[in-house]
Parts: sequence; C-alpha cells; structure tokens
Amino acid sequence: MQDVIGSLGGYRGIRAELLVVLKKAQPLTAAELGERFGLTPNALRRHLKVLEEDGVVRYQREVRGVGAPVFAYRLTDAGEAVFPRRYASVLASALEALQQERGGRAVANVLAREWDALAIEAGPVLEGLPLAERVQLVAELLTARGYMAEGAATSQDTATLRIHNCAMCEIAEQFPEACDVEARELSRLLDAPVARRTHRFGGCASCSYDVGRASAPSPIEIDASSVVGANASPAAGLTVWDEEQA
Repeated sequence: MQDVIGSLGGYRGIRAELLVVLKKAQPLTAAELGERFGLTPNALRRHLKVLEEDGVVRYQREVRGVGAPVFAYRLTDAGEAVFPRRYASVLASALEALQQERGGRAVANVLAREWDALAIEAGPVLEGLPLAERVQLVAELLTARGYMAEGAATSQDTATLRIHNCAMCEIAEQFPEACDVEARELSRLLDAPVARRTHRFGGCASCSYDVGRASAPSPIEIDASSVVGANASPAAGLTVWDEEQA
C-alpha cells in the first residue's frame, strides 16, 4: 500500500489511506471505515470532511436491501483521478492516430509492448516459482506501475489477481483492445490459464482474474461484462480474448 500512497500527491497518512481503502471497497459507511482502521466513526469524520471539501470524496445515501438507507462514502471522479494514470491523454492521441492509419491490430501490438517490457524484467524471477508466488510478484510489479494490484492463493493450484486501480483505464475506455491484451498477457506472464471474473467496465469496483488450472472451464464463464458502455448488446459481454478461449 505504501507505494500507492506515496503517489497520491498532496495526501499523506490517514487521509491517503482512506482514499486507498475507498478505492478498493467503496462505498463504505463511517462505521465500516472505523472497523477497518480500528477507530471510532467520529475520529474519521474530520478527515473525511476534509476530503469531501477537497472534492475527492462524496457522501451519499445508499440503499442496501431491506431496512433503512445508510449514508456512505465513495470517491468522486476527482478522487479516482488522484490514482496513477500512465500518460493517458498523450497515449490516447497516439493510439487514435495509429488506429486510423493501421487498424486495431496495430493498437493491440503497441499495448502489448508494455507487457513485453514487464516480461523481460520479471521473467527470470518468475520462472520456477509456485503459482501463488508468481501471482503475488506480478501484483507487486503491477502496483509499482500504478495498478494497485493484489494477489492471493485460493488453492494449491489456483490464485486470484485483483486490480483496484487501472493505470490504463482512460485508454481502455477508448480502446477495449487494452482489456483483451491485459488478459492475454497476464496468462503469458504467469504461465497459467487466466479468466476474468469481474470487470470495471461491467460495473464492478475492480478487475479480478482467476489464475490456474481451474480458472478456464469450457466454455469460460464470465461473471462480469467486458463491454465498454451501457448500451452494448449482451453478446458483447465477452472480450475478443474470452471468445477465442471459449
């Protein structure tokens, strides 16, 4: 978490930690945040008030099943923008020009080069490690690049990789190929089958992948849509990579 917090310019200590916790699990009430920090809700409200006044956090009514509504905190668009993005506007312009001249495959090839660099850096270290350790190391490397990732073993032969902050989110909105490339290259980097289970563009708070022998049933089950935009057809719920694997 420290690598991520260090990159949240202007925010330090508990306020930076609040932003990170909300990024991972929003929306959360003051009581829920208090449980995570081991503090009373009142002790946190002063910090939350400052974040709200800065425009990075908002406080709103949430309906959670049966019972009275609760009031919970979540990040605003400005709060989301606090987390790292990898030169999104410049890269988007370059990719748009490339797409017009050479098509979508050329865009995918360029996006894959970032993963090639990661494979060169991590490949020798990953080789020979158990799956759980490979996933954990890749999560750490992704976090260092602004992705705010976590890896955890789910069994001896399977693991989960969760990405809370997509450093390429703005690119993926314009070029869905980025999500396809990410899934394919993660499988190559981890030397294991990978299946996306949740997707930010499907309305989830994060992207998560099941990794390992049990992660690729036939046909592949996708719990969250990979489509960008609310008006896409149900058939668009699978990415190109998902369809090829299915």
